[in-house]
Amino acid sequence: MAVPKKKTSKGKRNQRHATWKAKAAVAAEKALSIGKSVLTGRAQGFVYPMNETSEEESD
Repeated sequence: MAVPKKKTSKGKRNQRHATWKAKAAVAAEKALSIGKSVLTGRAQGFVYPMNETSEEESD
C-alpha cells in the first residue's frame, strides 16, 4: 500500500480542502442556474425529456 514519505503541512492540507469546497459551490450554482433556465423555458445547453404521455392523459 502506498504511504506518503513526509507529513503534509497544514497549509497544503487546508488549500486542498478549500479547493474541494470551492468546486462544490461552483457545481451547486451551475445546477441552480440550469434549473432556473429549464423552468423559464430558455434552456439550450442540454437535452432533457419532456413528459408527453401525461399531457395526453389530461386532455
